[in-house]
Amino acid sequence: MAPKQKQMKPTPAAATPTIAIEDLFTSLDRHIQRSEFNQAIKVADQVLSVAPSDEDALRCKVVALIKNDKIDQALTTIQESAKKFPVDFSFLKAYCLYRQNKLEEALESLKGLEGSTETMLLESQILYRLGKVDACVDVYQKLLKSKIQSLEINVIAGLVSAGKANEVQGVMDSLRVKATSSFELAYNTACSLIERGKYKDAEQLLLSARRIGQETLMDENFADDEIENELAPIAVQLAYAQQMLGNTQDALVSYTDIIKRNLADESSLAVAINNLIALKGPKDVSDGLRKLDRLIEKGDGTQSYKLTHGLDLKLSTMQREALYTNRMLLLLHSNKLDQARELVTALPGMFPFSVMPVLLQAAVHVRENKAGKAEEILGQFAEKFPEKSKVIVLARAQIAAAAGHPQVAAESLAKIADIQHMPATVATIVSLKERAGDIDGAEAVFDSSIRWWSNAMTEGNKLDIIMQEAAAFKLRHGRKEEAARLYEELVKSHGSVGALVGLIQTVAHADIEKAETYEKQLKPLPGLKAVDVDGLEKTSGAKPVESGPTAGIAEAYDAKTKEKTKKKRKRKPKYPKGFDPANPGPPPDPERWLPKRERSSYRPKRKDKRAAQIRGSQGAVAKETATNVNLKSTQTSSSKGSSQNANAEQSKPSSKSSRRKSRN
Repeated sequence: MAPKQKQMKPTPAAATPTIAIEDLFTSLDRHIQRSEFNQAIKVADQVLSVAPSDEDALRCKVVALIKNDKIDQALTTIQESAKKFPVDFSFLKAYCLYRQNKLEEALESLKGLEGSTETMLLESQILYRLGKVDACVDVYQKLLKSKIQSLEINVIAGLVSAGKANEVQGVMDSLRVKATSSFELAYNTACSLIERGKYKDAEQLLLSARRIGQETLMDENFADDEIENELAPIAVQLAYAQQMLGNTQDALVSYTDIIKRNLADESSLAVAINNLIALKGPKDVSDGLRKLDRLIEKGDGTQSYKLTHGLDLKLSTMQREALYTNRMLLLLHSNKLDQARELVTALPGMFPFSVMPVLLQAAVHVRENKAGKAEEILGQFAEKFPEKSKVIVLARAQIAAAAGHPQVAAESLAKIADIQHMPATVATIVSLKERAGDIDGAEAVFDSSIRWWSNAMTEGNKLDIIMQEAAAFKLRHGRKEEAARLYEELVKSHGSVGALVGLIQTVAHADIEKAETYEKQLKPLPGLKAVDVDGLEKTSGAKPVESGPTAGIAEAYDAKTKEKTKKKRKRKPKYPKGFDPANPGPPPDPERWLPKRERSSYRPKRKDKRAAQIRGSQGAVAKETATNVNLKSTQTSSSKGSSQNANAEQSKPSSKSSRRKSRN
């Protein structure tokens, strides 16, 4: 038997040597200084395994996760530590929420924190991303006292976004900085010039920004592709300035070149694609849709749509709205109504503070021939948001007028207080009410405008224009007394000749003597002295009477021409030789100048079907042809009389070439 094997007893494992917490912090600091964030996270976990409540280790781990772009893990660590330990990570939590584009939650997390420089900077960035640019600028105004390096770049960007481009130069003067001090500041200043409509100045400043940027980045040893990506926003804005200056071909080439290069700067690439589509318009709808489909995709969960490449975090609200709006318009142009309905349903939730989604909804209803539905939703939005109703009401008026609803269009225009009493608006409303048959309503519009302009204390008062048109309207609709009253007021206040003529025409219907009294106020026309009215009425028409210095010249010229015509004598016509005018003979052929083929009497000669067909080998000659050739040779050598007979006999040649000659 084999001997039994002895069982080995397990020996205890060697205990791992414990590392002092001081050494761990030393290692943690070294990894953070070297930007070795993965190693820093591991060391921080080792510290937390020894001291789970150590606030410094927790803070170092969260910061390392953020630096390593692991925002979700950082936020999870903050939330778990807040449940176990009384550690305040409100600022870091707000920053993580800001990176996740949860802007409202990020702003809420900042509440209660003291107004430190870091907190105010983060708050300004959140407000800027939310589109609350006025509040953002207010925060930047407070930060100007902190002397933060390059803060003026963000301040100018905030002012431009807030629509305060006119204040940019004043802020730069107060900060004592020049636009060309950096390429970022030059770019932002150029944007402010574009907002003010100074496209030529903006173009020059953008060219300077591109030059400064190339020099700066080359000094910092940036690679060529990195320089191109850093200066991509300048290239796109320069193309936009060219587009607004009318250099559409140069802008088209610039946009196309930027898109073909496929830059790593996704935000600049998206703006270039959007601007190129807007520049082309509906010319190439399918290509525009293909380009936008690369930027817009279906969302998941709460979001129906989202932008690719993280563009939701990189583009402003206005830029994102422009992308969706242009895709919506392209879908309408391509008649893809199902996709248009799906997209327009999602837009109000994506841009709740904008009027564009409701305008696009109305556009879809109009395309579906549902103008009444479009008018309804626009009217509801105008009542709900009266401060944003001007564009909505104008769109509703246009849709109603095109759909044959003049009363709705007139009511919509009457709701815009800013332009309600302007002459063009009054004329449009009156025309719409006339079309609807509401003459009393149209008259009320005129009366209201006259009262408003009578009390208005403005330089460009339009009272005389409104009164003139109101009087003509009343006269046209048989309200002669009111028309006469308006004309009379115009004559007394403005001394208008047109109003005086209108007054005479109006009063003549009821009171001839009064009309003649007003008629005497008209200045007599030159050249109409001592006109016999009775004789004038019997004539077929009045001849123009010339007066002034040119009349005598014209009369003298007429007298000279009459004398010249008297001096002319009649000359006998010259006839061709042998022509008898008494017996001219038959008239000449009217087709004598036409080619024979185009004359009506032309009859083409028939082909000689009896001609012998040439058969045989190549170069063979038909017998009849040879006989004719021999006959012709003998005829030329005969006498004169015999040659004439021979020619008479050979009146029908058989060759094709001779037939062609006979036709000419």
